Amino acid sequence: MIPILFQIGPLHVYSYGLMLGIAFLLGSYILSLHFKRNNINPSAANTITVLAVIFGIGGAKMLYLIEEWSLFIRDPWGMTFSAGGLTWYGGFLLALLAVSLYVRAKRIPFMKVWDGLGLALILAYGIGRVGCHLSGDGDYGAPTRLPWGTIYAQGTAKPAVMLQEYFLHHPDERAAWHYDSLRVIIAGKDRMGHWYSRFDEITPLHPTPLYELLLGCAGFVVLLWLRSRLPVDGMLFMVYLMLASTFRFLVEFLRLNPLLLGGLSEAQLFSVALFVLALAGLLILRGRAPLLTSGTG
Repeated sequence: MIPILFQIGPLHVYSYGLMLGIAFLLGSYILSLHFKRNNINPSAANTITVLAVIFGIGGAKMLYLIEEWSLFIRDPWGMTFSAGGLTWYGGFLLALLAVSLYVRAKRIPFMKVWDGLGLALILAYGIGRVGCHLSGDGDYGAPTRLPWGTIYAQGTAKPAVMLQEYFLHHPDERAAWHYDSLRVIIAGKDRMGHWYSRFDEITPLHPTPLYELLLGCAGFVVLLWLRSRLPVDGMLFMVYLMLASTFRFLVEFLRLNPLLLGGLSEAQLFSVALFVLALAGLLILRGRAPLLTSGTG
């Protein structure tokens, strides 16, 4: 893990921030290409990207603080301005609202913009997740014996801490991974001067951010293939929502988030609701296709 890539004097360049910046730049570029393809002023893509950055990060942080209200009350300044602590669907919803209001105000074709956003977001999200992997911020998954299991001892969130609740609900795995005996053994200090345990040092975990990168790339290829094959504007965005919600739903089974209802996490419940809404939207738009086709005769 490399939370800090390099330092220039007092300036620290963090891997999470760098990958987040690359993700937004890539998303803006993909959106501008989509705008050119659809005869929309490509400069609008830059404004939309800025709105997505501001309201996306702001919404993600706001929902995280609401979810962790008790911790926020204890340390409001530290929680608000910490580098981590972002809830993705909070950022997604607020950013989508802000972008939609801007698009409507500028009278830009609404559904064409949404289709472009779907193309940009599915890949940008995967790229941004690489920052979570490099920083080791706790978005990793449960212990695994698979050959690509990853050690996150150098990360900003130590596995011995992050897996406490997980092991409360999985006592057999707790014993199998010798959690209680290994977590109390101090193994060393990371590059930032924080102690890590023997458990952190030897326990491989599912690199779920990299899974999301691969899924995002696969989803981008699928959307590119569908781009010229869907008959109605807006359908591509609905497919994006269905893919993104499915990917997140599946990856959550490997992650450490607490379960809320029916054995599902908060993110999974949101993903189910999003998938159902997107499917309904896709069917509604598909129902318009014959009318549009007959009207062109």
